[in-house]
Amino acid sequence: MSNLHIIAPNDSPNTDGIDIGSSTNVFINNSTIETGDDCIVINNGSSFINISGIFCGPGHGISVGSLGKNKKYATVEHVHGGSGYARNITYENIILVGVKHPVIIDQFYDPRIINNIGQAVKVSDVTYLDIHGTSRGKNAIELNCDIIIGCTNIVLDNVNITRVYGGKAQTICTKAHGMCSSCYPDVPCLSQNSSIIRY
Repeated sequence: MSNLHIIAPNDSPNTDGIDIGSSTNVFINNSTIETGDDCIVINNGSSFINISGIFCGPGHGISVGSLGKNKKYATVEHVHGGSGYARNITYENIILVGVKHPVIIDQFYDPRIINNIGQAVKVSDVTYLDIHGTSRGKNAIELNCDIIIGCTNIVLDNVNITRVYGGKAQTICTKAHGMCSSCYPDVPCLSQNSSIIRY
């Protein structure tokens, strides 16, 4: 899919632009998605999803979620309350405009499972490259990982997100491990590295 323009009011709930589930080899590029909820969602059973050149906002951005929801083995080659994994995910060349949650990994997104420590879907090898834009909320980057399982090999490279309404954009960072290079705002739980090698 390419050259799409999807619009919904920014205050309209459940208006995902594109939902992908149980799919392989999906390409979405060079598109504008302006919705009140997620621009794009990648759900259970999906692999080899390529998303690039997306103008996204003001909703929740591009999400990988609802994994492990039914306690089944979730495979997306993100992110709570079940078994399975989310791995080998790359977000690249994305422009965010007034997005509610620009960069988020949350193994406790569902408040009903907040106390189920050690039962999160495993998250690893997630890369954010060349992500720029603005956040409507104070937290531009949220990495909220399980204290036992954690999130591993999280890489942010050339990420710059400022607040729409002024003030310093902030980061929430719990038990995420990886590297950050040229990141704003700073991501204190990730190692600062000025020379991440791209392949």
